[in-house]
Amino acid sequence: MSARERLKRKFADPVVEQLTQGLAPEKIALTIAVGLTIAVNPVVGTTTILCFVAAWALRLNQPIIQAINWSSYALQLLLIFPFIRLGEKIFRASPETRSLEELVRMAKADPLGTIGMLGTTIGHAVVAWLLVAPLLMAAVYYGTRPFFRALARLIPAARGKNVDDVA
Repeated sequence: MSARERLKRKFADPVVEQLTQGLAPEKIALTIAVGLTIAVNPVVGTTTILCFVAAWALRLNQPIIQAINWSSYALQLLLIFPFIRLGEKIFRASPETRSLEELVRMAKADPLGTIGMLGTTIGHAVVAWLLVAPLLMAAVYYGTRPFFRALARLIPAARGKNVDDVA
């Protein structure tokens, strides 16, 4: 299966299914915005439960929010250090000098000890993420909403056509 087919099956098909079942385009855009915003938080291992709680509390679509969450893992890893650096600037803290590989190795060897050792750094990164989160959420929501509105208009029109009408 090609990458394009996997993306279509994992993302496009569930969204189209929700649009054809009456889920509003605004709700889908909000689900994607909330899911992506939570998915990039700098604390690995917290996103699934946070997305579940947010979707439940805001009455968002669980399959869509989790698909966004799970597909954003690489993005989360890429943004950990930018959030750490922003947190260091905000709090004027000394820079974290360990590499991502070192941090992962430490976390695997002694998860609780690593959290204790990096608690302040993690806290600073979370504060940075909390400051960026509303901007990210608004950008994703307002950026995707027109697309889903247009898609919602196209789907009923496409489903109403017969094969003979297309030819």
